[in-house]
Amino acid sequence: MDAAPEVVSHNIETTERLTKQVRIQAKYWQSMETLKILKEGGMRTKSGIMLGLGEEKEEVVQTLKDLKASNVDVVTIGQYLQPTKKHLPVARFVHPDEFAEYREIGYNLGFDYVESGPLVRSSYHSEKHVIEGWGRNKWNEEKMNN
Repeated sequence: MDAAPEVVSHNIETTERLTKQVRIQAKYWQSMETLKILKEGGMRTKSGIMLGLGEEKEEVVQTLKDLKASNVDVVTIGQYLQPTKKHLPVARFVHPDEFAEYREIGYNLGFDYVESGPLVRSSYHSEKHVIEGWGRNKWNEEKMNN
């Protein structure tokens, strides 16, 4: 925190139920607490979730709520792709409409920036993650134009 980066990212990666399977050495609530402490230290915080690992919609929404309760500013939501045969297989490919729905849910929960789509990765459009209000303002403009 002393280095005062513009954004500190700590990806939660998946839902609480799947954490042990997806992030073998990580602990879901320890990650949430880390994000909360970073925010309390004055940092702009970011986290990311991968979909397609077997999560249920309710679990994704709960994860978003948990991230919001940890005062995370920016959330990225993307499609999990199996990097090697040693990694978990893709359980399903998520439809773009579902990603759009999670974007709406994220903004309605109060996140400042939500990037959600099949090709989204943690660093996707990261230059915009540092601009407070940019994502929310763009989302509000889209709402007014539709």
